[in-house]
Amino acid sequence: MNIFNQVPASVSGDKKTWGELRASGRALAVAESALNYDGLTLLITETAREAAAQSRALKFFMAGHQLPIFIFPDWETLPYDIFSPHQDIVSSRLQTLASLPNTKQGILIVPMPTLMHRIAPTDFVASRTFSYKIGEDLDRTQLQDQLSRAGYLRVETVFEHGEFAFRGSLIDIFPMGAKNPFRIDLLDDEIESLRLFDAESQRTLEAVDQVQLLPAREFPIDKEATNQFLNNWHDHFDQDSAKCPVYRDIKDGIAPQGIEYYLTLFFTETATLFDYLPSQVQLFTHSAIEGAAQHFWQDIASRYEEYGVDPERPLLPPAEVFVPFDQIFAQLKKLPRTVLTGDFLDESAGYSNHGIHGVPDIAVNAKQTNPLSRLDEFLSSGTSISGDCRVLFCAESAGRREVLTDLLKTIHIFPEDVDSWQQFNDSSHVHCITTYPIDQGLYIPGHNICLITEGELFGQQVMQRRRRSKASESPDYIFKNLAELKVGAPVVHIEHGVGRYQGLVLLDVDKSKQEFLMLTYADDAKLYVPVSSLHLISRFGGGDQVAAPLNRLGTDKWDKVKEKAAKQVRDTAVELLDIYSRRAARKGFACESNEEDYRKFSSDFAFEETADQQEAIDAVRSDLLSTQPMDRLVCGDVGFGKTEVAMRAAFTVVSSGKQVVILVPTTLLAHQHLQNFRDRFANWPVRVEELSRFRTNKEQDEVIAATEAGQVDILISTHKLLHANIDFGRLGLMIIDEEHRFGVRQKEKIKSLRSEVDILTMTATPIPRTLNMSMHSIRDLSIIATPPAKRLSVKTFVRELESRVVREAILREILRGGQVYFLHNDVKSIQRVADELAELVPEARINIAHGQMRERSLEQVMSDFYHQRFNVLVCTTIIETGIDIPSANTILIDRADKFGLAQLHQLRGRVGRSHHQAYAYLMLPQEKKITADATKRLEAIAAADHLGSGFTLATNDLEIRGAGELLGEEQSGHIQAIGFTLYLEMLDRAVNAIRKGAKPDLDAALNAGIDVNLHLPALIPDDYLPDVNMRLTLYKRLSNCETKQHLHELQVEMIDRFGLLPEPVKTLFQLAELRQIGEQVGLKKIEAGPNGGRLQFTANTIVEPITIVKMVQDDPATFRLQNNDQLSFTMAMETAEQRFGLVNEILQKLLTEA
Repeated sequence: MNIFNQVPASVSGDKKTWGELRASGRALAVAESALNYDGLTLLITETAREAAAQSRALKFFMAGHQLPIFIFPDWETLPYDIFSPHQDIVSSRLQTLASLPNTKQGILIVPMPTLMHRIAPTDFVASRTFSYKIGEDLDRTQLQDQLSRAGYLRVETVFEHGEFAFRGSLIDIFPMGAKNPFRIDLLDDEIESLRLFDAESQRTLEAVDQVQLLPAREFPIDKEATNQFLNNWHDHFDQDSAKCPVYRDIKDGIAPQGIEYYLTLFFTETATLFDYLPSQVQLFTHSAIEGAAQHFWQDIASRYEEYGVDPERPLLPPAEVFVPFDQIFAQLKKLPRTVLTGDFLDESAGYSNHGIHGVPDIAVNAKQTNPLSRLDEFLSSGTSISGDCRVLFCAESAGRREVLTDLLKTIHIFPEDVDSWQQFNDSSHVHCITTYPIDQGLYIPGHNICLITEGELFGQQVMQRRRRSKASESPDYIFKNLAELKVGAPVVHIEHGVGRYQGLVLLDVDKSKQEFLMLTYADDAKLYVPVSSLHLISRFGGGDQVAAPLNRLGTDKWDKVKEKAAKQVRDTAVELLDIYSRRAARKGFACESNEEDYRKFSSDFAFEETADQQEAIDAVRSDLLSTQPMDRLVCGDVGFGKTEVAMRAAFTVVSSGKQVVILVPTTLLAHQHLQNFRDRFANWPVRVEELSRFRTNKEQDEVIAATEAGQVDILISTHKLLHANIDFGRLGLMIIDEEHRFGVRQKEKIKSLRSEVDILTMTATPIPRTLNMSMHSIRDLSIIATPPAKRLSVKTFVRELESRVVREAILREILRGGQVYFLHNDVKSIQRVADELAELVPEARINIAHGQMRERSLEQVMSDFYHQRFNVLVCTTIIETGIDIPSANTILIDRADKFGLAQLHQLRGRVGRSHHQAYAYLMLPQEKKITADATKRLEAIAAADHLGSGFTLATNDLEIRGAGELLGEEQSGHIQAIGFTLYLEMLDRAVNAIRKGAKPDLDAALNAGIDVNLHLPALIPDDYLPDVNMRLTLYKRLSNCETKQHLHELQVEMIDRFGLLPEPVKTLFQLAELRQIGEQVGLKKIEAGPNGGRLQFTANTIVEPITIVKMVQDDPATFRLQNNDQLSFTMAMETAEQRFGLVNEILQKLLTEA
């Protein structure tokens, strides 16, 4: 059914205006016209934000039709900015430019300011696009030149668009415009296979027959283009080019940040987006684009005036970088143009009204006896002569759809499920419901049709629109600690003490090359550690890295330090075990497994779990199913999926007939959790309630009464719960979210609540005491360190507070349609700060939020911010644990030196919750001196700007503050002397020994593992894997493999990522396998050469002495006993294969006899 019976402008130069297109009416008008037009439909909006909203609405109206919708996104930078756009944005722009010329039918959405940028000429994209097929011949050198010419960057491991890596016969490329990178496998010069792989885990996804490669940038950076740039530079600017960093960088073949605003210098002439359009185009524009274009042009001019004075960064005149106002509209006049407006027009030739209105105010009013009375009224008055008004309700998610359906039943409306707008139009049902996150609905009285979105019904409530995709296990996270090693960093060698790491070196040993870790000690003494002994090395994690001790080789000082620490470790271990045994002796409630229901509940989770997340979920579930009370800490960065872990735990407990309490630090967070839990449990008979300031006293009393009666299954509460004396009927689990926000006294109160209750604690940055307890295994610890895919880390800057920096940061965010937090943690002066900002950035719409506001007004402000009704929120740390606002991607923190590490990390985690590049500015006062600790904290947070760094920061915090507070002061001295990692390892071993009833053997506690040497080259060659840190990580992972299965998995992964294993790497794996068997047998050393070898046993080997004696008696020509603890054997073992085979045979024999 078509709603529009009028034809849009169809002749060049023709102009029509369509009025009364309110709410989603404009998108519907464009959608229907595009379906009836044989060509490209171009829609120009005023802003980038409007373009995103129109794109969402168009996808809703076009669902079910195979019409492509292209978006030409904005760079999201300011005119003449010193930042470059993010690679993902460039990727999608290039994809659109490459697709446009051949588009037969489709829609292109572009914001006016984006249209005003000059872009590369049309032949640039076409001439630099290549495609590859299986079976084609490929010249590696030529390909490398081609990729470099197209602007691709050579790296060790491909993670982002525009990168490539060469490794032997494997070539990895992440093409622009593609969702996944691909791997070319060559057989000589022929392409043997093409496989798409996951950038996170580097593992293969699927095989493909052909791939297309777009250029990596919107400008060329080959020799020809560079010369053109340099010549044009001299023509344009008379400054000394040697002093201009942009000029120097381009000369050196580097593309500096912000180079896009010098784009014209790369070409003899540039193009505009109009040059890329196919011949058949119909144009739709919003009515306010003239104003938007004028405003943007003024903005360009004022920024040119302001920034064009820097002799080191001269700017091109606006008309060379942007298309002037008059030229743009001259181009628009050539196209048939239909203007869309919401206003009512006087009808005349070319002007018509379409009678599409916004939905009237039908918001749910929870205080009335019939909350849906307004909707009921509207629907009963909306009946016309032709019958009932047909209504399509639109919910944001499946869970919300269930809630909405239940609510509508109260006014006797039973909507039918439909998949799309088209299906609703084709059906004859009066009331339907569908799922889609569209912003606004519409009401068309003339056709008796109404589309009502969830936002219009629940105006004041906040919906989640953040959806994550799969992020699979990134193995390189596991050994972050070694990957973070920089040359000069302190490391601990278990036998020689604290030295400094100096990198990896190759040495000739036994006529074969081996790789070693080079460490330096006092007096410049060097120690070379073979890579197979990496388990002897740990990071020195204790206090100040610079002040770490430097031991002397060949003295007994280190042994004394170690011994002293080991004695103290034994005492600590006894104390710890006392705590353990008391905990283990308590018997709690074991949940039922209800496998079928649990599987169903888990399958409702809309994303694929990351590997760490799945591990955490499984660990929590197995804790709940056992009788011992759980006390687990889940540590995962902001937005890495801790809530889902809590939901699965809650489900397990509730389905076993127990109640769950969730404690959160703030009212906002309680409210958000309530939405999320109700959404997730929508299909289950589970009652979820909240206790917080957002509820009246009467409502709170009702909730408490229902909880005591056992009618409430999940109760979400702020610390109010700790003061209220609630007598739970059947409490089974307590979940504490954002644990670092609760004080010690509150935690003690929690403990006293019920000693048999399972406790699950969640945080992004555990406080040192909690982390310390988890590392000492007083509590169990799960770490989620893998980010969801497509998440970018937050760029962090430490700056002095300057009005120019503040204005830049706020403008950059607002102009890309985003929102900004300005954090000022002083309620008394917060209004003054907001007024100053309003003066500094008149373009911004500013509001205030702090904890002393009334609940209703605070809730209103947060809801308005979520719905983007204003774009700068000046606030206190109340936002530290709050609502996810995906469009807020810049945070400025005033007086950042006053905050702790964990707090800074939490605050920074408020932004960057979507796939846009986020920025955090830590502002320092200009004159005041800041303390040494504050400087350390700011350095730590600026350095830890990778994803998943919350846990790293917490260990830093532990190091800055010292970790001695758990069981007394005296520990911290030992930790400082031997390093945190080694201290924990020793403690762990002592605890295990006492547990088994053995006396902790201090020497064994520092057991150096087993030494395996078969006199064969065993290493990862440089030409197989050139990246040093990656090699180090793989060596460490190899030495940490505990079973044959682990070794096999690592082998498969390496072949997939780097190609077939060369001989030395195969040897490395075989040595690791021998080491595993040797550890089982209880050996200290395995050595073998061409003519024989020896095995050295430890004191607690599992082999009986009689077995060894028997072997020597049965075959004295081969076996001999030496020094009471060694078995030597003589046999010819020339080849590597023979050596491994025979040694393995002897070890298996010892194992079977044991």
